[in-house]
Formats: sequence, C-alpha cells, structure tokens
Amino acid sequence: MPRRFKSFPPLGRRIGIALVAVVLCALVLTGLWASGRVGQRVPDATASTATAAAGKGPGTGSSPFPSGAAASNLAVVTPSAVPFPADPPLVPDHALPPVTDGMVPVLTKVPTEQKVVFLTIDDGATKLPQDLKILQDNGIKATLFLAQTFVSGNPAFFTDFVAAGSVVEDHSVSHSLNMIQLPYAAQKAEICQMADYVQQHYGRRPVFFRPPGGPYTNATRKAAADCGMKAIIDWEAKANAGKMDYQYGASLRAGDIVLMHFRPEFAADMQAFLSAQKAAGLKVVLLEDYLKTD
Repeated sequence: MPRRFKSFPPLGRRIGIALVAVVLCALVLTGLWASGRVGQRVPDATASTATAAAGKGPGTGSSPFPSGAAASNLAVVTPSAVPFPADPPLVPDHALPPVTDGMVPVLTKVPTEQKVVFLTIDDGATKLPQDLKILQDNGIKATLFLAQTFVSGNPAFFTDFVAAGSVVEDHSVSHSLNMIQLPYAAQKAEICQMADYVQQHYGRRPVFFRPPGGPYTNATRKAAADCGMKAIIDWEAKANAGKMDYQYGASLRAGDIVLMHFRPEFAADMQAFLSAQKAAGLKVVLLEDYLKTD
C-alpha cells in the first residue's frame, strides 16, 4: 500500500502565519526594552546645580540622579580643580630717597610706573571690631599712623592688625595740629616718644612719620631724622565721609598714597576707596614692602 503523506496548509497561509509570529516577537522584545528604561531620566543641562551643592554627584558615593520626591532633572557640576593664578612678583621701581642735610625726604606720592596704590589709616580714635575684618576680607595690608593720645587706652586693639600684616608708624604723641609751631625740641619729643611707644607695644620701631594734619617745616624734617625716621609721608588722595577726595585729577593714579581714618564711617570710606582702586585697575600694596625700609 502506498505511504500516505500528511497534508500541509497552502503556501499563502504559511507565509501569513510566519509574518504574524515575527510581529508578535518584535512587540514582546520592544516591551522588554521599554520596561528596562522606566525611571531613567537624562539630566537637563540647564537645570539647577543644587545636587552638586548638596554634595551629590561623582566621587561622593551618591547617584547623580535623585529618586523619590526629590527627583528632578538636576545637572551635576564638578568644581574646577585648577587654582587661580598667583600675582606676579612685585618688583619696585622706586627707591626711598636718603636723609639729606640732616632732614628726611617727604613723600606725597610714590613715583612709579607700576599700577599700585598705598592705603594709610590714621589716628586710631575709633576702634570698631569689624574694621580689621574689612581689611582682611579684601586682602589689604595698610600703614597705620597712630597717635598715642588716641590708642593709649587700648593699644592691644591694633595688635591683631599687626599680626594680619599691617604696619604701625609714627603720628606723634599728642596729635597737635599746631605741631609745626612748636620749637624743634618739642617736635622731636613728640616724634621720638611715639617711636618708643610703638616699639614697646608693637615690636617694631617706626621708620615713617606723618605730621598731624599734614603740614611740616624743615625743623619737623630734622626732628624726624634725629628720631630715626626715614621719611615724612603725606598724601594727595583721601577717602573721607564715604567718598574720595583728590588734590590732583578725578581718580586714583599709580603710586597714590591714600589717607583714611579710624572713624565711625570706616566701612563707607573703605568702600569708596575700593571702588576707586578697582576702577583705576590698581593693586593695593603695603608702603613698607614697596619702599623696602628694612
């Protein structure tokens, strides 16, 4: 008896069944792929940097993608590890003139081509705790011309200024605005006794003298020299009452010596000085560092 063969569906039907199977497999695979991506969100480059500020992100052990109620498209920002460049070394281009004919030189401005400015602060009558912090926050060291009559009640107040890099110089004992009318011996006593006081309380004998109010005579210059001073320091610009005053021009110039005072308006005066200094593109430098008085 001849062997009978099992019958098969027609060719068109078999092709249709195969196509249906392919489509079904594709749908299943697509569903599995989609289910594996649920909950993953691409960080938005314009989103808040709060994640980085909170300590999350690479290197902290936390996922850069928050979960739960805190989940949002937060961008992870890593602070730059490159330090700010240091200022180039300062090379002074002016030497302090010597004592001549027994009299100290007088400086109202430092002749220099470098973009530097010098801050000097006088008297010491008002002692506000925030004054030192203002200097430190702005990276400023200043020359302090102190008078004994103003600081003798609390000389230790200025010790922290010295520790922070500022320098105390001589502004006389009594701060007499009529000092130039005193005889030579009395002027010398005002300068020498204050120099002794500064050395006793701040560990360094001053080398600069500023006459109270600014005026001087040849007798004043000779008295300063005989007390070991190297120069009388005056000024051509000052910060006063929250604004800048200039004897020449309308802005700070390279080499300017700026006058300020320890007064209740110290913060406003400092702001006026800083605004003028930045507008002129000048760097604040300690007078004693630039003139190399040691």
